[in-house]
Amino acid sequence: MPKIVSKSEGQESAEGEIERFKDDLGPFVVAAETTRMAMVFTYACETDNPIIFANDAFLDMTGYEREEVLGQSFNFLMANIADEDALALIREEFEHDSDTDSEILYRRKDGTEFWAALFVSPILDDDGNIIQHFASFVDLTAYKNEQAQSRMLIDELNHRVKNTLATVQSIVSQAARANADPQAMRKAVETRLFALSRSHDLLTREKWHSAGLLDVINDALEPFGADDERSRRVEITGDKIRFGPKSALALGIAFNELATNAVKYGAFSNENGLIRIEWTVEPSSTGRRLHLIWTEKDGPAVTPPTRKGFGSQVIERGLAHELGGTVELDYRSKGVVCTMDIPAPASDDE
Repeated sequence: MPKIVSKSEGQESAEGEIERFKDDLGPFVVAAETTRMAMVFTYACETDNPIIFANDAFLDMTGYEREEVLGQSFNFLMANIADEDALALIREEFEHDSDTDSEILYRRKDGTEFWAALFVSPILDDDGNIIQHFASFVDLTAYKNEQAQSRMLIDELNHRVKNTLATVQSIVSQAARANADPQAMRKAVETRLFALSRSHDLLTREKWHSAGLLDVINDALEPFGADDERSRRVEITGDKIRFGPKSALALGIAFNELATNAVKYGAFSNENGLIRIEWTVEPSSTGRRLHLIWTEKDGPAVTPPTRKGFGSQVIERGLAHELGGTVELDYRSKGVVCTMDIPAPASDDE
């Protein structure tokens, strides 16, 4: 906290002029005293421009008492008095009657810092000499917070776009390797992009913070009728857990693949097949792990494929690569079983 300083005769005289001006109802001083904009007057005849008047708005903004402010150097409020760039901006404001403002980082009495736009104008005597300056301050805290938020959103958007493009590139690349027929490749890509789009919609509803695993599964299964006539044939149980955008997108695509295979060859290809999805979250030496099992039964007898198709590659390789875990497909005769062991977020609310 600054010490209360002794004032020079010039400062005392200047303060007296302010008081006399107020007594005569000088409109400018009265306006400065009553405005909600933080404002001070400084004594121009001394090099450090000591403060000779501070209105209530300035005191409210900075947290100081009036007697702690009067007589102080104009720069006493700076967060970093050694900031040469800021000092140069302030000198420019005092030496030139500029129409622009300077953004300066200040420090309140309680130690908190804030940005303010500084406007300085001279007060002249009858001979045209500068005898005082008045300076006004506009608190930029909300503006700076919005700027930071905007930068964060832009960075996050760039990150999401890059991740999405990488996912699309991977889908197209894998489809090209797995399908020689252009029409088959097109259908494979469109199906996966549709699943990606649904996951995007879910994350958008959640403001791209995270998505619940149950919501990811339900959104992935909905196009296959799991929200109406097939709902009785799907059983889902598990702890409440949320995943970040990258994991949610990867899981959404994987569950779409599993449901697609179930419609073509598995439990959803007849009237009696059932799907059970269950998971638990358990601690491990490397952090929490999600153990999830997708089990199909009562569908047609399963014959293990002679080679891994595009969908299987997306599930086993793609998901494992994206999430840094292990994913296994077991083509049992009674029904496909998919087992996932992947890192889980540190918090269920993540």
